[in-house]
Amino acid sequence: MLANLFADIPDKAPEELFTTLLQNPQCRIERIVSYGQASPEGFWYDQPQDEWVLLLQGSAELDLDG
Repeated sequence: MLANLFADIPDKAPEELFTTLLQNPQCRIERIVSYGQASPEGFWYDQPQDEWVLLLQGSAELDLDG
């Protein structure tokens, strides 16, 4: 079990790092560590499930439709 969200984070990685913290049939909570990775230009990510994002450190940019 991960006790500290900032524990075991490498200085850099070639892709985002995903750690599932909790999962059940109704919900999945993940820690996602990103080093500036981004979707390709013109790519639109669409998924059937809802998503809630909490940024704990750094900065991010989200483009939303509607």
